Amino acid sequence: MLIPSIDLMGGQVVQLVQGRSDRAAVASNDIDAWVRRFQRFPRVQLIDLDAALGSGTNDALVRSIAPQLPCRVGGGIRTVDRAREMLGYGAQAVIVGSSLFRGGRPDTGFAEALAGSVGPENIIAAVDSKGGRVVVKGWTEATPLTAVEAVQALEPYCAEFLYTHVDREGLMQGTDMDAILAVGRATSRRLTAAGGITTREEIDRLDAAGIDAVVGMAIYTGRLDVAAPGGKPD
Repeated sequence: MLIPSIDLMGGQVVQLVQGRSDRAAVASNDIDAWVRRFQRFPRVQLIDLDAALGSGTNDALVRSIAPQLPCRVGGGIRTVDRAREMLGYGAQAVIVGSSLFRGGRPDTGFAEALAGSVGPENIIAAVDSKGGRVVVKGWTEATPLTAVEAVQALEPYCAEFLYTHVDREGLMQGTDMDAILAVGRATSRRLTAAGGITTREEIDRLDAAGIDAVVGMAIYTGRLDVAAPGGKPD
């Protein structure tokens, strides 16, 4: 399944190259147009980049968008209360990343508390990898962990993983299929992959392996023409 991504920064829909706020390849104020375009998709990913970076929030937009789309919402969810807040806005699930790691290791204590409060069925654990290691804090801090080690440790506390191959993020040069499939083999949980996914062939190959694909840059730039569930062209 193809999952379109809506990334929010400064009140706009953006697409960043390598997650860098100074390298926005796309910036659009016409948020309603993107919401309308994605309304027929069974799942949409909504990320508040300002909240993720600790530079503010786009809460008003999240409150507006989440009830209109079948959203999983992430970005800056560092506490149980914040996770509850996002679910209260209408999110179907929350994406939690950096707060699941502490001191370079999985923070299973926080993961257990979060799962006990909102339910593991409402949690998508984000595992981001760069240079073969899990990265946190906006992809700026590397841990000693591999993605496989991370998903194995966090599996009891979530219903799904979001794996982002940061090395390819925003470059539209294709993703690392072998790395994604290795993560998929390491967990029995549902897996969604992101990071450089550009072509219909990649989406179909992931789908055949039971892995969903988050696509952002390729949609916003028109490289991948999708407008219907399953990512079928117009």
